[in-house]
Amino acid sequence: MYNHAPEGYVCPFCLIVDGVENENLYTKQNDIIYKDEHITAFIASSWWKNNKGHVIIIPNKHIENLYDLPSELSYRIHDLEKEIAIALKETYKCDGVSSRQHNEPYGNQDVWHYHLHIFPRYKNDDLYKTDRENSNPEDRLEYSKRLRDYFMDKNSNY
Repeated sequence: MYNHAPEGYVCPFCLIVDGVENENLYTKQNDIIYKDEHITAFIASSWWKNNKGHVIIIPNKHIENLYDLPSELSYRIHDLEKEIAIALKETYKCDGVSSRQHNEPYGNQDVWHYHLHIFPRYKNDDLYKTDRENSNPEDRLEYSKRLRDYFMDKNSNY
């Protein structure tokens, strides 16, 4: 009822889950920091200049927005959100963490697949006053490696 994906929409997040890499998809498989049968988390390819290396969590199944998200997936996503927030504090040494999620065009949603952003925050970082910019895959490797190493050291299944 509240869906806005155009006819024939090719979902970039579904491509990420399916392991697709090509010149039109900015996110690379090396950006993935966690994946199980239900959800995937990866370093975002678009950055805000003072908050580099933020993470996006998505359901593996195509679900456009919060209105369609089943509770059991929401629980999984938000449990992982907490773990990633702690990992950001430990590995990035950030001062805080912000999460945000958008629905519909006037809610600032621009990818028609549910996703939750988790940002490292720093004193006076002006996150909400700066614009996003595309990053390059080589720069993202530093961040994905830090987070994967963190979870490996915790002996988890990340």
